Amino acid sequence: MTPSEAGAAAERILAELRKVVLGQERVLRETLACFLAGGHVLLEGVPGTAKTLLVRALGRVVDAKFTRVQFTPDLMPADVTGVNMFHQDEHAFRFHPGPVFTDLLLADEINRAPAKTQSALLEAMQERRVTVDGVEHPLPGLFTTFATQNPIEYEGTYPLPEAELDRFLAKVLVGYPSEAEETGILDRYAGGFDAEREETFGIARVVGPGEVLEMRQAVRQVLVEPGIRAYIVSILRATREPGAISLGASPRATVALFRMARAGAAMRGRDFATPDDVKDVAPAVLRHRVALTPEAEIEGDTPDAAVRRILDRIEVPEGAAGTARERDRP
Repeated sequence: MTPSEAGAAAERILAELRKVVLGQERVLRETLACFLAGGHVLLEGVPGTAKTLLVRALGRVVDAKFTRVQFTPDLMPADVTGVNMFHQDEHAFRFHPGPVFTDLLLADEINRAPAKTQSALLEAMQERRVTVDGVEHPLPGLFTTFATQNPIEYEGTYPLPEAELDRFLAKVLVGYPSEAEETGILDRYAGGFDAEREETFGIARVVGPGEVLEMRQAVRQVLVEPGIRAYIVSILRATREPGAISLGASPRATVALFRMARAGAAMRGRDFATPDDVKDVAPAVLRHRVALTPEAEIEGDTPDAAVRRILDRIEVPEGAAGTARERDRP
């Protein structure tokens, strides 16, 4: 599959998702870009903004196995990864896989579970395997974690540690719909749609798991020329300079921005990335990887605003932009 073919398939996936999740175009595109880049997604928004619905619909559209785990304070690591159980008839232990052995894992309200349980996902997300009693168990090739968290409720929650946050390729902010979109939601319900009944979604399978893996391979074919790579490095190094940001993004974030830019280019049907591809995904890649100084937070600054200021002042590579313009010509 070529990047152009992957872009056409991505548009068909988006068309189906728009039938279920009205509006939220940025959320849909960022989530799909992260999925095609092979990364994990952190969805942040207040309850009732279609975060779970989005992941369920994506599972149907790509014909993938979907599993939802409600993270609670009493959830144990074995409840996520699985456990070895002794079978009397066999006189042996047998591994019983946990819900992490799936294609799309929805870790709902991940910040309600204690750190020990949250960390159970770290190996799965980074290595795509789990180790139980010293034995490694590989996860499905399509395995992707979609974690949700509520940005306004702090009582009874355990903030995600920086090491775990860094494992999410992107953090997608899910806001309220517009008035017109909210009216459209009611119109859909009046027409028989029900978010609790998948048979009412009215969406069709677009690709299968094997084709998604081909799309991911096509994303890896997207050219990111040296000028664009230097531009990415300049953005990341700027997050580590003294100022409103007290903790800059890690080298893993540099790679994450590179991967997301390639996915964004492929979704537009191009086999090369441009500076705009980098700018479009930079907030989603960096907002959870930088920390503001207390003074900046008191003044009302936000990670997104800090990232935008960096994007505004970092010089765009003229050669790369010029090359993109030439190649965009018919």
